[in-house]
Parts: sequence; structure tokens; C-alpha cells
Amino acid sequence: MAKENSSISDPRFYNRALSPEQIAAMEGQLGPAPAMRAQAEPGVGNIFTTTLDKFTKWAQSSSLWPATFGLACCAIEMMAAGGSRYDMARFGSEVFRASPRQADLMIVAGRLSTKMAPVLRQIYDQMSDPKWVIAMGACASCGGVFDNYAIIQGVDRVVPVDIYIAGCPPTPEALMEGMDELRRRITARFPSPPDPAPPDPSRA
Repeated sequence: MAKENSSISDPRFYNRALSPEQIAAMEGQLGPAPAMRAQAEPGVGNIFTTTLDKFTKWAQSSSLWPATFGLACCAIEMMAAGGSRYDMARFGSEVFRASPRQADLMIVAGRLSTKMAPVLRQIYDQMSDPKWVIAMGACASCGGVFDNYAIIQGVDRVVPVDIYIAGCPPTPEALMEGMDELRRRITARFPSPPDPAPPDPSRA
């Protein structure tokens, strides 16, 4: 005969990989499975404790929203990372925002020209704090093959860069690995790099 109020101790609620034969054998011993309770018995529940700082870092690292900002061929790989094959949505980063006010991650995907640098800096200044930057590819990291006056030799001369991703262009897997490393740094409270150009209030 089944015990009353056995929903908490019933193993059928913990092991959902049981075969139908095992469930039938258990029902012969415990009786029909009791209805799932909306609230656990007093003294039994899913309670965990943490600090506000750890909770905040967990929330920030689990919901990085990139700004829609692609400069060159690396942007195609960035788009592929958001597609169904790689699915950045698994990590809470699929929401590419068209407004910098709603974004906290800038992925500089491609070469940065001298004419585009003030625009990139203005978008960075308008992003929400705290914010992070990923330099995706050789061109964004160091200028790549474009060693001339028209291309900025590394976006870290314009905005502070947290993660550098090598490749020309880097694969979607490399971008996701870089974002994973950024999440680890956020959770570990890794200090941000110094800002090469302090924000100008007129650009915000």
C-alpha cells in the first residue's frame, strides 16, 4: 500500500530515465504515482544561497547582448555563429541589438578604417555599462594585411578590448570560444583593460 504524501520520496520524480517495465514494477510496490505537488513539504525545497555580487556576475555573463556591428568579412562568420548550426542562443547571446543603448557587448568583426573609428567610438560610448569588446579577426586585432594609413592597426587604439580572436577570418567556433572566455572573465571579476580614449560627454 502506498504511503500518503510520498511525492517527495518517490524515486519516480528523480529518475526520469526509467523504463516502462521498471515503472510498472515500482507501481506494484509503491502504488500509483501521486500527483506532483505545486509546493514541497515544509523543510524540503530547492534553496541555495549566494552573494549579490556573484548573482550579478552570473546574470551578466549569461545574457551578453551584442551590438549589431559588422565591418567586413568577419561579420559573415559572426552571423553564422547566430544561426541554427552553431546557435549562440544556447548561451543567451542571440539578441543582436540595433540600438547601442540595449547592448553590452561590441564584437568588432573586420577591419576598422580611419573614417569609421569615430563612429565606432560613439557607439561604444552609447552602450550600457558594464560593457565589453571582442576584437574578432586579425584585421580588428592588429590591422591584418592592411598595413597602411587608412586602416587602424588594432581597435584597442580606439576602444578597450577584452578578448582577441585570431584568424582571417576566424570560424564561428572561435567566436563562441572567445565569448565563453569572456563569460569566465566576467564571472571571475577580471579587470577591464584601460580605456585608450576616455569618453567624451558630447558623444554619449
